[in-house]
Amino acid sequence: MKSNNQPRTGFGYFLYGIQIALSPEIRRFVVLPLLANILLVGGAIFYLFSHLDVWIESWIGKLPELLSWLTYILWPILVLTILATFSYFFSTLANFIAAPFNGLLAEKVEESLTGQKVNDDGFAALIKDVPRVIAREWRKLLYVLPKAIGLFLLLLIPALGQTVGPFLWFIFTAWMLAIQYCDYPFDNHKVPFNDMRYKLKQKQGKAYGFGVLVSVFTTIPILNLIVMPVAVCGATAMWVTEFKHQQ
Repeated sequence: MKSNNQPRTGFGYFLYGIQIALSPEIRRFVVLPLLANILLVGGAIFYLFSHLDVWIESWIGKLPELLSWLTYILWPILVLTILATFSYFFSTLANFIAAPFNGLLAEKVEESLTGQKVNDDGFAALIKDVPRVIAREWRKLLYVLPKAIGLFLLLLIPALGQTVGPFLWFIFTAWMLAIQYCDYPFDNHKVPFNDMRYKLKQKQGKAYGFGVLVSVFTTIPILNLIVMPVAVCGATAMWVTEFKHQQ
């Protein structure tokens, strides 16, 4: 595809990812990540919508009578929070399963944007890299879990959990999604996980902007089924423009 590696906002990189994912030379590498996302996230969202009302009523019921007026404000916030949480959890699972193919997709996107080969070993390198890629996914999971558990416990605190908790969870999800998807092109170049996080923190505005839009799209039925490959493409475009020259 004709590269357009100009600096963008975080939102812009995600939207550019849609254009990249639909390009003829990239479409065939999108198929497997897309299937993994459809099966796992689609099933999760179906289950979620069959239980959503009950969960929210139960959660809001824990508010003190003094704060009952917040019910109408909290309903949409809680819906978005639960949708984002479910989508993030099952997207993480889908990413774990599809990690080698997401890495390959990121590689092909980078080659398309730069005209330079990332890996000359083809499919053999993909197979050889599977243990390392899975280990990297475990590393991300170990980074996320303590923070996720802490925020989950916060959500259980009456009043505080129902008011401040959803906002903090949304911000946390945005950052985690930025890390999740930006890591694929970084990992293709064997950039250590902590170095990757440091570089993203240097451009937090773009990282959070990207993660916020990914998070929003994961809450929208149907659209959330295509988020994974689009986010990989957008994150790779961000890598090419914002970070590759630092290597």
